Amino acid sequence: MMDNLRAAANHVVLKIILGLIILSFLLTGVVSYQGSAGDYAAKVNGQVIERAQLEQAFQSERSRMQQELGDRFSAMAGNEGYMQQMRQQVLSQLIDKSLLDQYAKTLGLSASDDQVKDAIRNEAYFQTDGKFDNAKYLDLITRSGFSADQYAQYTRQRLINQQMIQGFGGSDIVPPSEAQSMVALVLQEREVRLATIDLNAMMAKQTVTDEELKAFFEQNKNSFIAPEKVKVSFIPLDAAALQDKVTVTEADISAYYDGHQSSFGQPERKKFSVIQLKTEADAKAVLEELKNGGDFAALAKEKSTDIISRRTGGEMDWMEPDTTADELKQANLTEKGQLSGVVKSSVGYLIVRLDDIKPALVKPLSEVHDAIAKQIKQEKAVDAYYALQQKVSEAATSDNESLASAEEAAGIKAANTEWFTRDTVPAELNFKPVVQAIFDGSLIGENGAPGSNSDVITVDGDRAFVVRVVAHQPEGIEPFDKVKDRVTAMVKHNKALQEAKLQGEKLLVELKQGKGDEAMKAAGLSFGSVQKMARAPEDSQLVEAVFALPHPETGKVVYGMSQDAQGNVVLIALDSVKPGTLPADEMKTFVSNMEKGSASVTFDALLTNLRKEAKIKMGAAEQQQP
Repeated sequence: MMDNLRAAANHVVLKIILGLIILSFLLTGVVSYQGSAGDYAAKVNGQVIERAQLEQAFQSERSRMQQELGDRFSAMAGNEGYMQQMRQQVLSQLIDKSLLDQYAKTLGLSASDDQVKDAIRNEAYFQTDGKFDNAKYLDLITRSGFSADQYAQYTRQRLINQQMIQGFGGSDIVPPSEAQSMVALVLQEREVRLATIDLNAMMAKQTVTDEELKAFFEQNKNSFIAPEKVKVSFIPLDAAALQDKVTVTEADISAYYDGHQSSFGQPERKKFSVIQLKTEADAKAVLEELKNGGDFAALAKEKSTDIISRRTGGEMDWMEPDTTADELKQANLTEKGQLSGVVKSSVGYLIVRLDDIKPALVKPLSEVHDAIAKQIKQEKAVDAYYALQQKVSEAATSDNESLASAEEAAGIKAANTEWFTRDTVPAELNFKPVVQAIFDGSLIGENGAPGSNSDVITVDGDRAFVVRVVAHQPEGIEPFDKVKDRVTAMVKHNKALQEAKLQGEKLLVELKQGKGDEAMKAAGLSFGSVQKMARAPEDSQLVEAVFALPHPETGKVVYGMSQDAQGNVVLIALDSVKPGTLPADEMKTFVSNMEKGSASVTFDALLTNLRKEAKIKMGAAEQQQP
């Protein structure tokens, strides 16, 4: 077991929930795709992963990396090998997900609608001040390309995967000696000194020729793709905005009040007392006692078989017509104090008494006047809104050469946007139905010319738009002159990085041979002060390199080389390694978590076995990838 745990220690925390793909990846639209007749990315036991699914996942991962790394990603994106590696990693994740989905089905695992609902409401992404924020939830999933049903399906699958993980946990017992060894390994500290070769300084010294820049551009054109762009004119329609134009008269209010009396008061209510008995003979006997002056409450407490009403002497709560049981209605009691005969029911036989009646009450018009006026205004605004929709739709359809007729019908001028892409949609138009209509091609003219008017596009219930694409630029390779500055920066970065690595490798050889002081001085470099490094849930490349170095012998230094978060080449001097320790009380918690976390090792083995036994076939295009 210790060997497995040591192997797992290289990805502590990251492996704890192996198989659950975090939101930053899953919100790429990894949902159900309809198969096409064209090429596919892969087949997993006959289940197709479409090329479109892979492309969307890859582009979303690319966008996430670009947002996270900024300008540094441009240099990375220029490396064709790196981008191909990223693409293969994304495909591998999609294959793993398919395998886990299939395995969960063989186990008969499922998640109920209530479990899905609770899981969504408890996600921190969708909460504001610790409470579920429905607006935030809808905004997040909509901007990520999900419908509510699709996101619920994703959540259901995530819960099922969690069930699989939990099924592998809780069975391993960690001996104290192994726990101590794991603490020593996982919480280990390393004392290092670093010397940084400044990449920016090297970039500033680089020179490039136009021939180099053009050659790099030709070899990496796919890194300079300009996304599809449009300019749009649009007319917004809003029911709420029409309320200010609506007039409500006193006659309207009176007519509404007269037609909705039931909405402004309390219906007639009755209060009953009941004695429930098993047989008709028992009921007749009790009824006879009541007719002879017997006390209803006392007899109910003594003889009723209904344990609830028996405690109150048969007395029940006030009831409206809609909430009155049929048996009580059948008693046909209309006067206060009236006693029924024996009434047969599904629970036996009843004797019912009508204790009290409260007549129906209707609030006077003066009390509900303002509320009625507001309601009428809203209804008239909605009616006017739908009438306006129809009018504008007819105008936009009949005059398809411009929005002029639609503007006249709407009574407002169309608004105009600047150029935007799918990722930079103006806030006022950023609704999924509108974005889909703009970019699905049906509104786009030929060769960038204006296209057709859209029909009315409804969003958020009482809002709508008519849009017209007035200019269009298809996706394509950006011209060299436009991206020359970016190409220059990337070429200089690559040359500087190559030079920095070469310098670092030469210095590393000198350091390992004991000649480093003079070489470092000649290069204008020196090691900084001693700093302690520990493992982290998301170790950087530099930290991983430090912990990959062998333990130094007493009085000696181990040297290595890596890169920091800024891309600088860093020489490492490892002076000492200190095993990790924990106080006794924290040790108990660590062992408990370790026993739970050991499930990740087993789960990793499961995934490896599923891959081994699966029939995985790559599509033609993916087979050609190196």
